[in-house]
Amino acid sequence: MKLAVVGGGSTYTPELIDGFARLRDTLPISELVLIDPAADRLELVGGLARRIFAKQGHDGKIVTTSDVDAGVADADAVLLQLRVGGQAARNQDETWPLECGCIGQETTGAGGLAKALRTVPVVLDIAERVRRANPNAWIIDFTNPVGIVTRALLQAGHKAVGLCNVAIGFQRKFAALLEVTPADVHLNHVGLNHLTWETGVRLGGPEGEDVLPKLLAKHSDAIAGDLRLPRAVLDRLGVVPSYYLRYFYAHDEVVRELKTKPSRAAEVAEMEKQLLTMYGDPALDTKPELLAKRGGAFYSEAAVDLAASLLGGGGNPYQVVNTVNNGTLPFLPDDAVIEVQAAIGAQGATPLPVPELDPLYAGLITHVTAYEDLALEAALRGGRDRVFKALLSHPLIGQYEYADALTDKLIAHNQEHLAWA
Repeated sequence: MKLAVVGGGSTYTPELIDGFARLRDTLPISELVLIDPAADRLELVGGLARRIFAKQGHDGKIVTTSDVDAGVADADAVLLQLRVGGQAARNQDETWPLECGCIGQETTGAGGLAKALRTVPVVLDIAERVRRANPNAWIIDFTNPVGIVTRALLQAGHKAVGLCNVAIGFQRKFAALLEVTPADVHLNHVGLNHLTWETGVRLGGPEGEDVLPKLLAKHSDAIAGDLRLPRAVLDRLGVVPSYYLRYFYAHDEVVRELKTKPSRAAEVAEMEKQLLTMYGDPALDTKPELLAKRGGAFYSEAAVDLAASLLGGGGNPYQVVNTVNNGTLPFLPDDAVIEVQAAIGAQGATPLPVPELDPLYAGLITHVTAYEDLALEAALRGGRDRVFKALLSHPLIGQYEYADALTDKLIAHNQEHLAWA
């Protein structure tokens, strides 16, 4: 089995490599190609990747290349984890929206739109190369904003599934609190990428006992602390929101916090320097502990499970993914991309039925889906007016003065990545 990773020079990659090595019985890889235009980073990461494989007794071949066409040739699956513009662009996404009193974040609000505009055209170009090389290959997208990027891929007719590590993080957390194995925990996870709620926690599978009320009664303080939300919010909702919901439920509080400290991008950039220095040490043959602070926890387990199931292997039959709605949430268009539990197999992802949602959640999902429609239109066709409309529609912006100012800032900071600007 051959897999290719576009963005293979990312400092995330050793996390992925470690999972491939540990879970080789689930996903037997004979060749892994790491693809990245940054040759210096790629060789550091590739060297550590080979040492991790060797240390754990994995006999798969690891190849590095900057040539996308050569790298994806004959690949059974292609993982996308690229960041157009690098941490420098992310730093801008997280800072200039604050000048208008809006959230500065790389996947939602104005910064998230900027990332979508930079990313969608690049991803679609790569996907076309994959289709020419092997039309049967699966594309697994971990590139943010996952929902918008996955929708772009699906609308263009690609075999694609979107992946995020939020759900698997909750699964692992809840399993530890319940003192069961992660495989015992099935989440009723529903929403859009980075806009989700855990409305049930079932033991043993989709039909198992829902222990969420017991979990909240006993562990609300710990869960609320992780989410940085008051326990009273969880008690009143009776569900567990993704930590990204804090941007919506405590917007002004978060803006005040962000204005008083360095951006997350600045922190990550400094961390990446340290990680790359570590990766260059020929004695290092395991992923360093510092990598856990970089983000992407459990990404490798989720990626292995998804790839194995799509390619006919032994992955978990039920996984949380980003896929086409197709009537699952009846208040959304069929072609919307949602993040829910799905049955995964060689045919792709088939969402499991979702109970009727409270208007509190359905309303916000509908609102953000409308924004994503406009964001994708702006990413595909460009133009100041399309950017303005997408920003105006976003629930974290919603005022024409802010949308107007943010449009100018977005274009000014991203001109080198926007062909139409």
